[in-house]
Amino acid sequence: MRIVLQRVTSAQVAIDDQVVGKIKQGYLLLFGASDSDGEDEIDYYVHKISKLRVFSDDAGKMNLSIEDIGGAILSISQFTLYADTKKGNRPSFTKAGAPDHAKEIYERFNQKLRNAGIHVETGEFGADMQVSLVNDGPVTIIFDSADL
Repeated sequence: MRIVLQRVTSAQVAIDDQVVGKIKQGYLLLFGASDSDGEDEIDYYVHKISKLRVFSDDAGKMNLSIEDIGGAILSISQFTLYADTKKGNRPSFTKAGAPDHAKEIYERFNQKLRNAGIHVETGEFGADMQVSLVNDGPVTIIFDSADL
């Protein structure tokens, strides 16, 4: 599982010029799954992301979680996080999860974030999407289950 987390003041996703997901303060998550990802990875990252303290407290220290600030998540599926560019100039995506498996992992991940009490908006799995965001900080953190 690979996740790029960006702290945002706002973000939205559109498909065919129609906004399908929109948040104010919170996280934009770009999410990719591999065939080896399962429930353990989902649970680990739901906990890590919901508890991650990267929002400023009254003293200006990154000391608050998304739960603490009542923030939301815009979660976008993105198989290209598994791009392999070692050979040639055209990326290979063979390390990305098979679409059926990746979609199931993505949907379970988003549902578990919701079950943790976080408002989650999404794009559409496999769609051509246009994502807009205002990165706050900027704060960008990369998670990779290969590092667990």
